[in-house]
Amino acid sequence: MKILANDGISANGIAILEKNGFEVLTTTVAQEQLANFINKHNIIGLLVRSATKVDKFLIDACPHLKLIGRGGVGMDNIDVTYAEEKGLQVFNTPAASSESVAELVFAHLYGGVRYLYDANRTMPLEGDSNFKQLKKAYAKGIELSGKTLGIIGMGRIGEATAKIALGVGMKVVYFDPEVEKAEIKLAFYDGQEITFNLHNSTKQEVLEQADFITLHVPAQQKYVMGKDDFHAMKDGVGIINASRGGVLDEVALVEALENGKVSFAGLDVFESEPNPEIRILMHPNISLSPHIGAATKEAQDRIGLELAEKVINALK
Repeated sequence: MKILANDGISANGIAILEKNGFEVLTTTVAQEQLANFINKHNIIGLLVRSATKVDKFLIDACPHLKLIGRGGVGMDNIDVTYAEEKGLQVFNTPAASSESVAELVFAHLYGGVRYLYDANRTMPLEGDSNFKQLKKAYAKGIELSGKTLGIIGMGRIGEATAKIALGVGMKVVYFDPEVEKAEIKLAFYDGQEITFNLHNSTKQEVLEQADFITLHVPAQQKYVMGKDDFHAMKDGVGIINASRGGVLDEVALVEALENGKVSFAGLDVFESEPNPEIRILMHPNISLSPHIGAATKEAQDRIGLELAEKVINALK
């Protein structure tokens, strides 16, 4: 039985699958050649991440395919409904990358409040000739401790982000129409635990109260954070989007950055990904990363293990 991990899979995931009698192919096949490759090599299971699209055409073209696995949370690159109608098993790994994404959110937050996104661009150019002036320019940073973090979307990643925020002394408010109460448990290295019971706020309340806002929602048909939402925010707010491109109106974001409503933004995903707009890439007040939220060794190991276990359960 052959499995194609078209966007890669960790070594431990491969090892478990091979131990259970599967042949794992890790060739990265171009989208337009994928159907032919799957049929030629009698692939019965296709594992993808965000790069490969599994649409109706591919599903219809590969009648022997039995399952589709998505390494990660979002399923917007897979036509899940159609695949299930055709009898395919479809699954993802929703819990495996939560901590990694949450830590990236805070990498952008810490970099934002201390101007590291700009300092890392400017220091190589001017650090030897303009050191004192740069020191003065970056001397107005603030601390995250004591500030309020607003979370839009309290799923697994939202919860993981809330844990870090609470751990560094932030107040957390959130909006999620499907999560009325959130029990956030902080477990420490010595066995101690503290539980925080959070209650859902309205979106308007989150926008008005938060010093920083982070988005953790699936792909949407319309903006979750649009132009009108920026008007409701505090002046000088920081915005992070490590969820999906298209949930944040980037034109409205740039406008808010230009007029000072937003002090900085951290973007790991983009509306026009994989070709982000130059105006976004070149903006001096945006911290950038190329959709790497789940791209840690630990997350990839967890994703590989979870994918392997689900393939085995589905096919054996």
